[in-house]
Amino acid sequence: MTTSIPSGRSRASAIFRVTSGNFLEQFDFFLFGFYATQIAAVFFPASSEFASLMMTFAVFGAGFLMRPLGAVVLGAYIDDVGRRKGLIVTLSIMASGTILIVLVPGYETIGLFAPAIVLIGRLLQGFSAGAEMGGVSVYLSEIATPGNKGFFTSWQSASQQVAIIVAAGLGYGLNQWMAPAMIADWGWRIPFFVGCMIVPFIFFLRRNLEETEEFAARKHRPSMGDVFRTLAQNWVIVFAGMMMVALTTTAFYLITVYAPTFGKTVLHLSTSDALLVTLLVGVSNFFWLPIGGALSDRIGRRPVLIAMALLTLATAYPALTFLVNAPSFMHMLLVLLWLSFIYGLYNGAMIAALTEIMPVEVRVAGFSLAYSLATAVFGGFTPAMSTFLIQYTGDKAAPGYWMSFAALCALCATLYLYRRSTGRLQPAMS
Repeated sequence: MTTSIPSGRSRASAIFRVTSGNFLEQFDFFLFGFYATQIAAVFFPASSEFASLMMTFAVFGAGFLMRPLGAVVLGAYIDDVGRRKGLIVTLSIMASGTILIVLVPGYETIGLFAPAIVLIGRLLQGFSAGAEMGGVSVYLSEIATPGNKGFFTSWQSASQQVAIIVAAGLGYGLNQWMAPAMIADWGWRIPFFVGCMIVPFIFFLRRNLEETEEFAARKHRPSMGDVFRTLAQNWVIVFAGMMMVALTTTAFYLITVYAPTFGKTVLHLSTSDALLVTLLVGVSNFFWLPIGGALSDRIGRRPVLIAMALLTLATAYPALTFLVNAPSFMHMLLVLLWLSFIYGLYNGAMIAALTEIMPVEVRVAGFSLAYSLATAVFGGFTPAMSTFLIQYTGDKAAPGYWMSFAALCALCATLYLYRRSTGRLQPAMS
């Protein structure tokens, strides 16, 4: 059984409607990373740029610590009331957090209340995002045509790349049209306002989203207690799923959210160059993600996941070493496009695999918890960990160590899951 949305045109409409909210969620998250330097100066003034950035990235990471809680609570809610209603709730919470960050005055105006309110906004965003990506991914998997689940679910991540492109494009435009001092003072808030302005449109799209036939046909709806018990019984699968996601989240936040800061503060490139590279990386991700999903539909998830994890182990640190030894716009672009290729193919296969390993009755909660734990432990703190490793080791390519460690975790988890579940995780599942 697939979906109550029979035609290709209707499926395309459903993909657009469900991923539009995911676009907004990720757009708001990315902006915080893109404008970390400006946010640090406005809300977290300190005696050194390192300390200021670390405080900013710590608050950025705090939002990810809320994701596991949101994954369980909101994921269970979505598994109970349905994909459509649940995804409207996650969108509402995310919009509230974004509005708080946009409107709060700076530290010089209201003192410690400023960083406190920013932290609350980040926690709301994190709580919402904990179930958003799981809900979207499961929805796409449930409307997928037979044998194309990898291709369908890849559009969850592809919508994030559109958010990167738009956010980086806005940032690049601001740097062309406004003086740096003006951007640092108030101009960085403009993209956040843009995100708030499109909220009503996305609410309209989600309000008209149809429920999947697979969920509607389900006779048993688990209670919150049932969800907790089932997750506890399957904690090994959730943990292994988290480790499999580790490479996705680390690579993603390294080559997108952290990239502008890395380009400016480590490589000493211009802000415009760093944002332009990030924009082009978003385009590259958007291109490779559906290819990775479709490839896994044809040859299986396992070969794609293993090959990309091994490529990361072999090339991540050497590629970044090459970049820091010869920093330039073109070298940064080439290195990040290579990492984008690895990320796109890996994640295109991984999203579908993660929906397949979770028990059907807690599919959203299980997926969301595994993804959120990986994001909290690995991805969300990638900017902070990268900043710390560079400072502690004196090696500007040190983020490559962190990405390689995530790849090793993902490789071990993939080998374990597919050995444990031989015959279960097949590309034709729908």
